[in-house]
Amino acid sequence: MAAGLFATGIGAPEGPVCLEDGSLYVTEMSAATLCVTRLDSSGERHVVHRTGGRPNGLARDGDGNLWIAEAGLRALICIAPDGREIRRSFGSDDDGGFLFPNDLAFGPDGHLYMTDSGMVVGDFLDGQHFVDNYLDLPWDGRVYEIEPKSGHVLRRIDRGIRFTNGIAFDEAGILYANASFPGDVYRYDVFGAKAPSRELFGNVVQPHEGTDFVGPDGMKFGADGRLYCVVYNQKNVTVLDKDGRVAERLPLDGAAPTNCAFALTGTTLLVTEVSKGQVEALTVPCGGLVLHYPKLGLG
Repeated sequence: MAAGLFATGIGAPEGPVCLEDGSLYVTEMSAATLCVTRLDSSGERHVVHRTGGRPNGLARDGDGNLWIAEAGLRALICIAPDGREIRRSFGSDDDGGFLFPNDLAFGPDGHLYMTDSGMVVGDFLDGQHFVDNYLDLPWDGRVYEIEPKSGHVLRRIDRGIRFTNGIAFDEAGILYANASFPGDVYRYDVFGAKAPSRELFGNVVQPHEGTDFVGPDGMKFGADGRLYCVVYNQKNVTVLDKDGRVAERLPLDGAAPTNCAFALTGTTLLVTEVSKGQVEALTVPCGGLVLHYPKLGLG
């Protein structure tokens, strides 16, 4: 698969969201930036909004507003395309509120689904790096269903996950979320008659040596029905087939990819990568599965 660079010089990018004109929203997680940025079709950088916390995942609704999983502020924030803040919520008091909002996906019901990695950022990260004993910490990763107009948590779909991270819906409306430390991808029947339960779908980590963290991060479904998952410190996008088996591994230029998004035309997968501060453009066999963009009438 051919790869190239869409943009460089970005401060620890995450949360890519593609637009119809070929531009791209990303978050920047580095201490010097901490913002939402639009990269135009030539890769030029334009800051949209500075959160000042640690913005992570992004999603766009049908009105063009952006939803930010703000890990540093422990908040879900909605902003208008001009950067004006519209809404901010902090989760339910029943479980102590959000801890580390990570990634977002709108569902076919118009609700917003969010992963929470399960620990306050200052307790396990030193800059962009995990503290030495991170695997021994009491992780309580969660998956939430949120009513976006009010910001209220409707359901805590799961908890007790070891660093919940990427999230995506397949064509049938099944929800997928991954766990970075074991490398697992789980799925949930959130629209079934019974309460959704965790089901192991697959694993994306290949055997490796050393003690550096390796695990899944952001992921999206392709129009081919396969799941494209970036794997941090594995230097690739691992593709799982419809049965959860590893179909292929697409090599990247940078070792530390954080998330991905399909361009809205053509067959390009855009991958945010933090070790070099860049967005890579990867030619893949298909376009992306169409995402859900509910019109919410906010702002």
